[in-house]
Amino acid sequence: MNYSSKLLEQAVEEFGRLPGIGKRTALRLVLHLLNQSEEEVLKFTEAIASMKTDIKFCRGCFNISDQEVCEICRSPKRDSSVICVVEDTRDVMAIENTHQFQGMYHVLGGLISPMEGVGPNDLKINELVNRVRGQEIKEVILALSATMEGDTTIFYMYRKLKELNVQITTIARGISFGGELEYVDEVTLGRSILSRIPYERNVS
Repeated sequence: MNYSSKLLEQAVEEFGRLPGIGKRTALRLVLHLLNQSEEEVLKFTEAIASMKTDIKFCRGCFNISDQEVCEICRSPKRDSSVICVVEDTRDVMAIENTHQFQGMYHVLGGLISPMEGVGPNDLKINELVNRVRGQEIKEVILALSATMEGDTTIFYMYRKLKELNVQITTIARGISFGGELEYVDEVTLGRSILSRIPYERNVS
């Protein structure tokens, strides 16, 4: 693709680095910004810069937050004895949209994937074990995607948690194998949370 400006080409290349954005879409986005006022473009760039420099990770659950402790962890209305373990922030959002869960979360920051060089120590698994040991936790819900990596991570966490006198459950598989939580419709995901089952059934 030939560009009339090096600056335009550079901007298109940077947008093209984003997941799911091809060169044509990147060009369309750049031209859209070019047609906006300077004030609107500055507001856009400042929002991106602030997101990178000012966003924090909650010290309780490791969810993305504007403060040291996120709103969910601070809320007195949540059941602090139940922890729902998820892969990332997108899964927290998906479950919250179902309005079927009122406990706490624990964001792992990924899944165990030897092919991608991600091991247990790269995730917030030890922090989860420490939370269960140090707090009055009655139940841990392992709400990970129905993929090989998700199942591997669930099994690893089950082995780490099973001696800690806590109920370990997993969401019901109304979700097809290979399905990512963030793409599951709210009704199916909500029912999967409500119909969770003891994980022991899956390993017996």
